[in-house]
Amino acid sequence: MENRLLSRTFVSVNAQTMITKSIKGIALVLLIMWAAPLTSNAQTWHSVQLKSQITHPQPMTGLVLWPEQAKKRHTTYGKSIQLEFSYCLPCKVVKGCAEDETIEYDWSSFDALLDDVAGRGHQLVVRFRYPSGKDDDGQKGTTAVPAYIKERSDYNETYAENPGGDGPTYYADWTNTELQRFTLQFYSDFAKRYANDARIAFLEVGFGHWSEYHIYGTKVQLGVNFPSKSFQKKFFLHMKSIANGIPWLVSIDASDDTYSPVVADNTLMLLTFGLFDDSFMHKTHEIGTTDGYNEQCWNSIGKGTRWKKGVCGGEISYYTSSDQKNFLNPAGMYGHTWEEQAAKYHITFMIANDAPGSTYGTASRFRQASMGTGYRIAVKECNTDGTTTRLLVTNQGVAPLYRDAWFAIGTVRADKSLKGLLPNTDRWVEIPAVPKDDGSDIHIVSDYILPTQQIEFNADIEDETAIQSIQSPCTSASYYNLSGQAISHPTHGIYVKCTQNKIAFK
Repeated sequence: MENRLLSRTFVSVNAQTMITKSIKGIALVLLIMWAAPLTSNAQTWHSVQLKSQITHPQPMTGLVLWPEQAKKRHTTYGKSIQLEFSYCLPCKVVKGCAEDETIEYDWSSFDALLDDVAGRGHQLVVRFRYPSGKDDDGQKGTTAVPAYIKERSDYNETYAENPGGDGPTYYADWTNTELQRFTLQFYSDFAKRYANDARIAFLEVGFGHWSEYHIYGTKVQLGVNFPSKSFQKKFFLHMKSIANGIPWLVSIDASDDTYSPVVADNTLMLLTFGLFDDSFMHKTHEIGTTDGYNEQCWNSIGKGTRWKKGVCGGEISYYTSSDQKNFLNPAGMYGHTWEEQAAKYHITFMIANDAPGSTYGTASRFRQASMGTGYRIAVKECNTDGTTTRLLVTNQGVAPLYRDAWFAIGTVRADKSLKGLLPNTDRWVEIPAVPKDDGSDIHIVSDYILPTQQIEFNADIEDETAIQSIQSPCTSASYYNLSGQAISHPTHGIYVKCTQNKIAFK
């Protein structure tokens, strides 16, 4: 009877006095038992133990090798990378065009490439291009335009003997209406077939040499050896309409108004395409080192926020033969470290094909450098009320995740995707399921990674007793120990949390 009276007194006096007089040993337990009938509508949330650690580069992030190099070094570097890169040529997959203008394809060679890369547990970053820069049809410097277009009487290519040291180069005839129609239709057909294919991570598009938005050693003639600005706008808007979620990127050189309409067109600037830089970290990359052309391009077309919606990547510089070999030097290259630059430009992936085997390009350094790119998911809180589990999720990385992924318990997915979660930003997600006591069945799933890949997350959450909310006269937030003394925000042990109109015992 005395304990029951103490409990009633506890509810009727101010918080400090109440805590001091009433919370003693068994009285705390009796108080909760007595108060429970009065609060039948209150939710009881239990903190779930959750231990997890990111141990490897995450899918769709990190340093990138070409398939030949990745195959050669798979034993040592296979687990240090998640991505491979390859150019692909329209002339290799297009076999003709029917009378009704339906493009005829044979995708077998491309699928074989995808299967080869996926067989190593990696995804492909793909870029279609013309000029091709290679001898693909018996003629040096071919454009890789499909044969059926080259055979047309109204199609006429231009030629340069040795532009930019690339050797003899033919340029596609952008006066030709069929080439323009084909280019749009080709990407429509590609997206229809591959947009949801987990073997592909990202798609890079563009025009000019290597599809990098420039022409070397010969004069640019818009609408002749380079697409007109009006067609480029049509192409960009077309990509927006057909990409179907596959992240697509354009060279930072598309910021140059000599070639491109993008920066001067607000409609195009609002599109969510990403950016790739084909000479990342070269000697004059940054403003303050000569003109800092690359950084100017990033600033112009990126406006400091494009990375929030569009993937940022590219290729380590080949300006000198040592750039790729030295960029992983922990002391830096040209005054900047890889980690610094990856964070500054919110890099998700970067081609570094010539780095393996060099002094700084060890497999362990590759792994470390890869883990400094892209997203890093972490869980700060994990609670369940017996029917639903809620997680407070954050991103500890340098960039968002650009494709959908969900926390899940078994096969039950959370209500919100992790896509677009910015660095140092929190997001609550709820899963209509209850985890095991140790939280071991909480994981991340995605339809856009291979079955052999896993998105990991960091978590270090201890199991705690139930939190029961009851009626109380508290008027301000504070914490007390069982002796009634005010304490700072505790992390362990049993304590009383007093907030406006309720007390929670933990």
